[in-house]
Amino acid sequence: MAQVPQRFFDALAVRTWCGLSLRALGRAREEIDAINVYPVADGDTGTNLYLTVESAVAAVEAVFAAHEVDAGAPDAHGGPSLADAVGAMAHGALIGARGNSGTILAQLLRGMAQVLTARGEAAHTEGTGLRLALRHAAASARQAVAHPVEGTVLTVASAAADAADDAEGDCADVARAAYEGARAALAATPDQLPVLERAGVVDAGGHGLVTVLAALVETFTGRAPGPLALPHARVEHGGEGPAGECAAPEGEENAPAFEVIYLLEAEDAAVARLRQRLDGLGDSLVVVGGDGLWNVHVHVDDAGAAVEAGVEAGRPYRIRITHFGHGDAHTTGTERPPRERTQRAVVAVVPGEGLAALYTEAGATTLLARPGEPPASGELVQAVRRAHAREVVLLPNDAELRHTAAAAAEQARTEGIRVALIPTRSAVQGIAALAVHASERRFDEDVVAMTSAAGATRHAEVTVAERQSWTTAGICQAGDVLGLIDGDVAVIGADVAEVAATVLERMLSAGGELVTLVLGDEAPQAVADQLEARVREAYLAVDTVVYRGGRQGALLLVGVE
Repeated sequence: MAQVPQRFFDALAVRTWCGLSLRALGRAREEIDAINVYPVADGDTGTNLYLTVESAVAAVEAVFAAHEVDAGAPDAHGGPSLADAVGAMAHGALIGARGNSGTILAQLLRGMAQVLTARGEAAHTEGTGLRLALRHAAASARQAVAHPVEGTVLTVASAAADAADDAEGDCADVARAAYEGARAALAATPDQLPVLERAGVVDAGGHGLVTVLAALVETFTGRAPGPLALPHARVEHGGEGPAGECAAPEGEENAPAFEVIYLLEAEDAAVARLRQRLDGLGDSLVVVGGDGLWNVHVHVDDAGAAVEAGVEAGRPYRIRITHFGHGDAHTTGTERPPRERTQRAVVAVVPGEGLAALYTEAGATTLLARPGEPPASGELVQAVRRAHAREVVLLPNDAELRHTAAAAAEQARTEGIRVALIPTRSAVQGIAALAVHASERRFDEDVVAMTSAAGATRHAEVTVAERQSWTTAGICQAGDVLGLIDGDVAVIGADVAEVAATVLERMLSAGGELVTLVLGDEAPQAVADQLEARVREAYLAVDTVVYRGGRQGALLLVGVE
């Protein structure tokens, strides 16, 4: 079906482009994964790009959803602006960037956003603005890479910008020119990188960028360009190593053993020092971002030193350390036999470090969800794979993750894994489900028991309102303490302890045998002590357990079963 074309590059065009890019990368993901051979064959360039764009899509959709919620407010002014949309796109890509290809794509989107947000309150931009955005995107991405190499996505991005510079006309004309320039540059990448020529492939990251530009053409013309005619790899498997765009030793046997990625909150001066230090520790260094938030990517032999460098520069988080499949740089090429799959595993999304430790102790494979940073479906699929089991019970522990978890479960099933999704809406429901998990039972029986335990657990949370809003309990102001029961706001107050006590009283009025309290970092221990005392005094047959949840977003999670 043909896409309805957009006339200008406005907020709706940004939303459309992101959605079409995600769909196109979803179709091309396996092909892109298969052709990446430089410098390490890890087979995940397409997946990394997909996850990066998925994060951008989620951020843009959140902006549109926020404007829909605000539509009834007195100062409502319609949908999001172009600056709102491109800013969300760039931020979402930055915090969700995976691998070197995703990190560079995030910087390309950030470069475009810098130009488009600088245009002030303009509702849209035309061909001239799009040309400037593509030019700045290519330049900023090249600056982010410590040692640029030609024949990579950087070359493709520059070619797209050059072709756009020569284009006359509207956004559709500029997008078509950029796409054609990028496609020609992609076809020439084997002539620039011998490793690509030997494998008979084009650059995988460049292929991903051409796919994204094809979606841009479809955004403005209503139709996608024809499929790319590309050679097939002459290797057993491909991969990104996820830094195919940066300088690295030609032979894999001399390449660093680890990929280290983290988000970093730091000042510009500290990041400049960090770049120098990481450049000395390894290669494939890319640092993107700005305004106090950065995404750091490097290949090293000493992963601990790379993380310590981030600690010295600021506050690193969402740290990911991946050991390359070809082994440590200082070991022989002897391969370990493949690990035998376990029969059954539980995979759970958890909102804080404390709960992650609790779930892990109980035998679950966990995926940490930072406040405001929900995991993408690809991350859930990776967690299911990491569990390495024939049967997996998936606990999303968040109502907002229902569709994401369902998509991840469906993908895992196509890989031969039997997956049951239990629609847990809170981590306390997940705790109840995990408590009755028994791997020796038949799979269906285990799932039924876990589902029953989760469904019998009422859940609540105490949090702080971020802004004025209409709720089921009335109008709240920014800074108000909210008590939510089963997902709906039930109490609005000013004191955390009072709101928590009211919430617990309402929940126990319907009965219960066990109260679970999970305190976030911002919640004082005195709140839990007061609630425990209240339960002991008024509900003699009810037990209470308390956990520290860490940085979980909510001040307090409550479960009653």
